[in-house]
Amino acid sequence: MIETERKFLVLSDAFKKEAHTQKRITQGYLNSHPERTVRIRVKGDAGYLTIKGKSNNSGTSRMEWEKEISVADAGQLLPLCENGTIDKVRYEVDRGKHTFEIDEFFGENTGLIIAEVELADENEDYERPEWLGTEVTGDERYYNAYLSNHPYNTWKK
Repeated sequence: MIETERKFLVLSDAFKKEAHTQKRITQGYLNSHPERTVRIRVKGDAGYLTIKGKSNNSGTSRMEWEKEISVADAGQLLPLCENGTIDKVRYEVDRGKHTFEIDEFFGENTGLIIAEVELADENEDYERPEWLGTEVTGDERYYNAYLSNHPYNTWKK
């Protein structure tokens, strides 16, 4: 139930040529408090209810509990969510023994592309793709819950 991952900005869309899957994701937050988030997600033809705890000091690990629910149930819960819906396409790219999940955001977050890699522990080595940019692990601005309330296109550059 502990998720350990690192997050990065993405330099280019070169990852799209390497992707073996891509799925549209719509998600909202019943609770977006940094201490705990409760998310409703529709990913492709499945729905999910996810609860995440507060991140550790480095931002790499936190408790995550997820349960698959029907798309119909997710559709009924999404209108109950806080304002601000996340709309993105998730691409998956295998590199070495890891899978990178790359999220290309749309709507008020258009222009933002973030890659995540899940690790066994925060010091685990991984093969770094050439399109991987600056690490943003632990920067709460790049958490989806934050982006739902403070869209990327409203940030002062």
